[in-house]
Amino acid sequence: MSALVEVRGLGYSYPDGGRGIHGVDFTIEAGERVALLGPNGAGKSTLLLHLNGLLLPTEGSVTVGGVVVGQETATEVRRRVGFVFQDPNDQLFLPTLLEDVAFGPLNEGCTPGEAEVNARAQLRELGLEGEAERAAHHLSGGERRMAALATVLVSSPDILVLDEPTEALDARGRRRVVEILRNRRETLLVATHDLELASTLCQRVLVLDGGVLVADARASHVLDDGLFMERHGLSASLA
Repeated sequence: MSALVEVRGLGYSYPDGGRGIHGVDFTIEAGERVALLGPNGAGKSTLLLHLNGLLLPTEGSVTVGGVVVGQETATEVRRRVGFVFQDPNDQLFLPTLLEDVAFGPLNEGCTPGEAEVNARAQLRELGLEGEAERAAHHLSGGERRMAALATVLVSSPDILVLDEPTEALDARGRRRVVEILRNRRETLLVATHDLELASTLCQRVLVLDGGVLVADARASHVLDDGLFMERHGLSASLA
């Protein structure tokens, strides 16, 4: 049985010729929870964007659920990969939060009535049912981050890919995100600087530095190695 995600020899060069990713190899099995760590500019967001075809490899390949990610398969892959951007405003663009969350189900073939039912249920699950008729720009930063998560969870993807999901959240908001993700069954890949989140949610850690994958190991093994963490521009060990 093949892995849910297979990244083989992934290389990516930006339009200006700069290298973003260098020969990255890893797999993720269904049900795994994996943290992607690295200093600013390490290439984490660039790597994540390859998982649903927003960027396409310069070299190598990315396969999700047996489907090679490419221009012709991007739509199919995006049904399987729920991507939560670092900036919630990149996902919230319709007049009301209800419409934002119903957008995915509508595109997947639900009737307007079905999409609304699904959207309201998802908002209720995340504690946002009272905000359904509000525009996203009227929500707090924490509410917008939850709303962006709702737009993805409503479609029940095979894998959740999140870019800095706790950034700029207060302690209560951060705990809420961790609680929600802990109770989900989807495979998880989360890029984060939040080492406590990585330790709490993830059994495995990938470390990217300068576009190169420098570690792929058990979370405790990596996070407890203070010298390794500091060498790669990360905070000291949690120990």
